[in-house]
Amino acid sequence: MNGGTDDGSGAPPRWRPPARIRARVAERPRPRVNPRAVFGLASGRWAWTQGVKAGIAMSVSFSLVSVLFDASVGALAALGSMTALYERNTPYPHRAGSLALIAAGFVASVAVGSLSSVTPWSAAVAIGAVAGAATWLCQSLRVEPPGPFYFVLVCAIATIVPGGIAETPRHAGVAAVGAGIGWLVSMSGALFPSRRPQDQAVAAAFRQLGALLRAVGTPRLDHVQHEASLAVATAWRVALQAQTRGYRDTARAARLRALLRWVSDIHLTATEVALARTAPLPAAADFADALARAVARPDLAPDPEALDEARRGLRPRSLEARLYRLLARTARGARRTDHGGEGFGEELYDRRTPPLRDALRSGWSRDSLVRPTALRMGITVTAAGALAILLGFDRFYWVSVTAASVLQGGNVVLTANRSAQRATGTVIGVVAGGGILALSPPLPVVIAAAALLQALAQTVISRSFFYASIALTPMALLLAHTAAPYPVDRLVQERVVDTVVGSLVGIAGALLLWRRASASRLPQAIATALRTSRRVLSEALDPDVRVTPEQRYRLRRDLRADLLRLRGVYDSAVGDVPRAEHTAPLWPVVVAVQRTGYLALATLTAEDVPPATHITLQRLGLAFDELAEALRERRAPRLGALPSMADHPRLAMELRALAAALRTAAAGTRTTRETGDGAVGAPWRRARPPAS
Repeated sequence: MNGGTDDGSGAPPRWRPPARIRARVAERPRPRVNPRAVFGLASGRWAWTQGVKAGIAMSVSFSLVSVLFDASVGALAALGSMTALYERNTPYPHRAGSLALIAAGFVASVAVGSLSSVTPWSAAVAIGAVAGAATWLCQSLRVEPPGPFYFVLVCAIATIVPGGIAETPRHAGVAAVGAGIGWLVSMSGALFPSRRPQDQAVAAAFRQLGALLRAVGTPRLDHVQHEASLAVATAWRVALQAQTRGYRDTARAARLRALLRWVSDIHLTATEVALARTAPLPAAADFADALARAVARPDLAPDPEALDEARRGLRPRSLEARLYRLLARTARGARRTDHGGEGFGEELYDRRTPPLRDALRSGWSRDSLVRPTALRMGITVTAAGALAILLGFDRFYWVSVTAASVLQGGNVVLTANRSAQRATGTVIGVVAGGGILALSPPLPVVIAAAALLQALAQTVISRSFFYASIALTPMALLLAHTAAPYPVDRLVQERVVDTVVGSLVGIAGALLLWRRASASRLPQAIATALRTSRRVLSEALDPDVRVTPEQRYRLRRDLRADLLRLRGVYDSAVGDVPRAEHTAPLWPVVVAVQRTGYLALATLTAEDVPPATHITLQRLGLAFDELAEALRERRAPRLGALPSMADHPRLAMELRALAAALRTAAAGTRTTRETGDGAVGAPWRRARPPAS
């Protein structure tokens, strides 16, 4: 299928894997509560640029408002400057509007906090309401991290700034000043290569493609495949956001769209190759890395002839040969600056951003995970504040802020890890913050220290929340103490207790409120991906249907989104503790559905894909229907003989594997061959039905 034979050229024949060999299923995700998860560093780069921007925004806003008014409201301006922390990877035209909405959210949070400062009870309810609303808005509108936490922090500190309701307009005004400064600092990158965000997104897709080609034949193949698909989807989203009227018709925009189309095609072809091989493709992986460097620099595009040695001996119509042809074609195209003709400048048949009302409605729908997540956040944060008031805590809001922070982990395991990170980091940070405040530093030193701590926190937060908490805690203490001075010794002692209580309340909220929200939606996510895969195959393989470029774009967009959503729901569900009974046995099912979906997507990539007969399509549709029905009824599928698909043997193989995985899940067991650990799962048939 994807190997070569001795063609008389003198090159050694290539090994050709039998068509029945199926790539090994990766070990399922296993989020754990352990020291490595708490104190270790995630892979990636240090966010130095973001840290510098955050520090500059805070120092300028804090200083300016302190000079014009006083230090207490200067702290509110410093909090408003956290607008600069958001939308750091989006194109500047999109970022300008998004940051304006985020700035308005910070101003509204300050206003709500000031208006609710009449009593501790009203303040606790207001902080909880802001937490829930900010979670719903951030997730529905797909706002990039840090998410709702800073809205909660801003609202909480606004409740203690002197002045109360009468000073609400003033407090909101200085917060707007700080938010405006944060907006300017974040947008300052537009003065330099202003198309850098979309270039970086496409380059990241090529780099992840290289990682996929290196993962062929390894136990991590399915995980890296998902990460590559996520990178491609992110690149398309960022490219869409950049399509302003003055940019989309330029040669540079056309070139970027061409690179996007090619990296998407290569990704799907590489998936087909990966499922049929047992050894990596290092030459192709290095070539993909070189293409990543050429996204912003056409002169760095690799030489297509560099692949000649790797292509030698391959059958011209094999999958591996097609992969190398796509890579070589991309390299030739990457050298070009004019992509106006020959379809090289792929059109984007989509909106720059989805309608606001549709996004919010979708986030609040019954099938969405956003609604239970937002309700969990709002209820837990409110309960945390109420409990702190009942316990007599003077600064009850720190308990609410801590609960909001740990709940951003998502599932129970991540929440527990984040709670441990928050508690441990806070203890260290409180000692540092208390030491600074004990010296009674002048205001300029406080401003400089807060800005430096903010810069350090934002530099490391993407790799470790624990180390970021060590810097975030004294920064927040400095701002809160400046807004409303408090005895330092009591502040340090109470802050530690507040953090412990808030962390425990956050864990309790994750355990008690909608803990099975992800697990109950997993069967529905599987069924949705199956339905979309069937639709794609029906249109791509029907001999009487001509798929237009717009249809191809929409089919690929919809199925890729469903496959990514499926994996996201599973990753969330598998972190529930005690785990939902039917989550672990469904991992082989999830893998088979994802592989089937990506193979279906690949049929939209090949320009000369052989069509199927109407009888074959009908039998294929019946097979998909039976698999979906078996999933809905929690039973083993009664799958008859699949149609003969000589041109798509991998597709039939994954459908059979999916049927076998469903039978195993229905029986409540997971074999070593399917999961790699030999554990026995609880009966899947006892699980609750999916959400309607």
